[in-house]
Amino acid sequence: MIPRYTRPEMAAIWEPLTRFKIWFEIEAHAADAQAELGVIPKEAAKTIWARGKDAQFDVARIDEIEREVKHDVIAFLTHLAEFVGPESRFVHQGMTSSDVLDTCFNVQLTRAADFLIADVDKVLAALKKRAFEHKMTPTIGRSHAIHAEPITFGLKLAVAYAEFSRARARLVAARKEVATCAISGSVGTFAHIDPRVEEHVAKAMGLAVEPISTQIIPRDRHAMYFATLGVIASSVERLATEIRHLQRTEVLEAEEFFSEGQKGSSSMPHKRNPVLTENLTGLSRMVRAYVTPAMENVVLWHERDISHSSAERMLAPDATVTLDFALNRLAGLIEKLVIYPENMQKNLDRLGGLIHSQRLLTALTQKGCSREDSYRLVQRNAMPVWRGEGDFETLLKKDAELKKYLSDAEISEQFDLGYHFKHVDTIFRRVFGES
Repeated sequence: MIPRYTRPEMAAIWEPLTRFKIWFEIEAHAADAQAELGVIPKEAAKTIWARGKDAQFDVARIDEIEREVKHDVIAFLTHLAEFVGPESRFVHQGMTSSDVLDTCFNVQLTRAADFLIADVDKVLAALKKRAFEHKMTPTIGRSHAIHAEPITFGLKLAVAYAEFSRARARLVAARKEVATCAISGSVGTFAHIDPRVEEHVAKAMGLAVEPISTQIIPRDRHAMYFATLGVIASSVERLATEIRHLQRTEVLEAEEFFSEGQKGSSSMPHKRNPVLTENLTGLSRMVRAYVTPAMENVVLWHERDISHSSAERMLAPDATVTLDFALNRLAGLIEKLVIYPENMQKNLDRLGGLIHSQRLLTALTQKGCSREDSYRLVQRNAMPVWRGEGDFETLLKKDAELKKYLSDAEISEQFDLGYHFKHVDTIFRRVFGES
């Protein structure tokens, strides 16, 4: 995490003090359950809560203890004892470090997911608003980056809306999958702690019980979580790349908002560069980069090891913070995106009508011309236009062989732009519902 690409709300989830507060809650809830089961005195559980709930945990002090004991959870428990006093001997009974670490980790991931779901909702809202604004704005559709056939700019944005709708559903599923709690003790057998303690802590922390935890919560859950973030980052980059292409000088169908006083280049005063979308491309690459170590963390020795721990300490904050920043930047970018319908029309007209070639091909086949001959007749008139040698419709009307099948009026009929948009309403209903 670096401040430049960090929003404070998401960063706060990963701060040491937040982590220690969650650790305390886990330990205190476990103590409550232990007290109800008669394992520890009820007064001890009350004291743990009373003296720890509002304790001002000293991160520097915990770090100092850890430098001596070389164990983060023991360092925390030692510091907690400084607040709780003699009753601290009842804290952590029957538990192991992973019970605290993994349950806390999943609490943090679910909180991060809640932010990310809200971020995706902002992107969806921006896309929907702009899609309806340009529902019938004609533009050229491209395949292989080459002019293909007409679409609308609203359809471009509807495609992105549908993609981010899927992203939201995946994120909700990933949150549910990772929201589990393990309080099962060493190697996960509950030998030293009653499973009912786990059930109590899980409910108190808003988690589900991990069916079998071995000592750690299985990392396939986390791998799916970070893989989902990686897919969402790819969707961010896909949309950012589309905008970058549309902002090219030769295209200029859409452009990032350029504010008063903004500078595009240190040397060329005329420049207006797609810096936000280029930034989103780079950030997306970083989020995806964390997917591989998350996948590799699934592979641990026997009932546990900690080869995953160091990787998670870096990848979890960085991936969630970076994607949070990227999604918010993307939402703002779409809200303020400058769109140029007149340039879209210029580009539609750029190839002299060639974008209607498929209609001519189909019309000829429907008049009895073989597909092979239809393709040949249309292509031989299209290629000169491609080279800048004439107008497509004019050349077609001069082709004697083609005129055996189509009259001048029938040829002109195939150049109707509106023909391509007759099902836009149907597509919008599929994407956005009846709104």
